[in-house]
Amino acid sequence: MAHDVRTSGSALDREMAGLDALELGGGGAPRRALQRAWSAIWPMGAAALIGLLAWQIVVWSGWKEPWVLPGPKDTLPVFKDQVTSSRFWEAAALTMRRAVVGFAVAVAIGVLVGAMVSQSRILRRAFGSLITGLQTMPSIAWFPLAILLFQLSESAILFVVVLGAAPSIANGLIAGVDYTPPILLRAGKVMGLRGVNLYRHLIMPASLPSFVAGLKQGWAFAWRSLMAGELLVIIGDTTSLGVLLSQARELNNTADMISYMIVILVIGIVIDQLFGVVDRSIRTRWGLDQD
Repeated sequence: MAHDVRTSGSALDREMAGLDALELGGGGAPRRALQRAWSAIWPMGAAALIGLLAWQIVVWSGWKEPWVLPGPKDTLPVFKDQVTSSRFWEAAALTMRRAVVGFAVAVAIGVLVGAMVSQSRILRRAFGSLITGLQTMPSIAWFPLAILLFQLSESAILFVVVLGAAPSIANGLIAGVDYTPPILLRAGKVMGLRGVNLYRHLIMPASLPSFVAGLKQGWAFAWRSLMAGELLVIIGDTTSLGVLLSQARELNNTADMISYMIVILVIGIVIDQLFGVVDRSIRTRWGLDQD
């Protein structure tokens, strides 16, 4: 009798194991990871192919002479040569250093301003519209003032990058705080959270999705401001992506110019994907990701 029970129990265990394997699709976590990677990669690859095809069709149409607008066949080899040269990597390193420093300063200022304005009605009435106005102001409009204040220097570029990014970051934090459910605030106060602890342990986590959106938008403004700055503010013999782009334009070297534009686009896409990873992790943690 006991032998029959053990036999039926082991058979049941085998059947359950088979069902688990069937539910996991046989591959488990590695297969799901590959599926997610493929689902993320193929749309971008398809979009790149469509873009190249559209570019080639424009060239075939004869709208511009080949020396003015070369096609992918003439540009991609130049792109390969550029990204394998040491001069390019030195320029890219300088550009990314400026971007990281400027964005870090903008995050610090944006968080400080957003935190103060979101917690004070007087400051909100005084500076809320001003922050939005600064956010909508074209970054290139700041460069005459920046050059007047700092001359042709790194500080002039940093000044415009910070002014371009900080308002978006501050507005993202303010929006997140505004949409924090009142019931959470009341629960936090009942639990004894006050002042900095309330902000740190409740308001900031609750406003994280809007804050990340503000960071993403702030980076977009910072990157655009930096590219405009490097085209306008050329410092001595320093070489950046903006300088290389400007030199290619002055020499009417369209293939080089398009190559640098592709690099700038790719960097923007990579940073956007990094923000996407952060956003998906937040959605997963909050139980909003249904994949």
